[in-house]
Amino acid sequence: MTTSSETPVLDTLAAMTLDSVERCGLPPDTLILIRIAALAAMDAPAASYLAHIDPAIQSNLSAAEVQDVLVAIAPVVGTARVMSAATHITEALGYAIAVAEGEGTP
Repeated sequence: MTTSSETPVLDTLAAMTLDSVERCGLPPDTLILIRIAALAAMDAPAASYLAHIDPAIQSNLSAAEVQDVLVAIAPVVGTARVMSAATHITEALGYAIAVAEGEGTP
């Protein structure tokens, strides 16, 4: 099947994420915190965190709650992964702010 979208990969990922959220019985804030922990454990790139910024905002998550998740998983995933996650989260937030302000890139 062909799509007329200019971002078919991103559209597919967004649809998969939405489907997962709709099928999960966890509260939205808990779901996003678990996903952030999983992304950190995988040493995911900033783009992966970027996909979770809007759902985190919609779930009223605070920066402190995200930090708490990183603190909680540090003994399991290690300091290098937690520091990498913190860096990637910061990069994703910077990109999201730049886009919101109309700059396009940080």
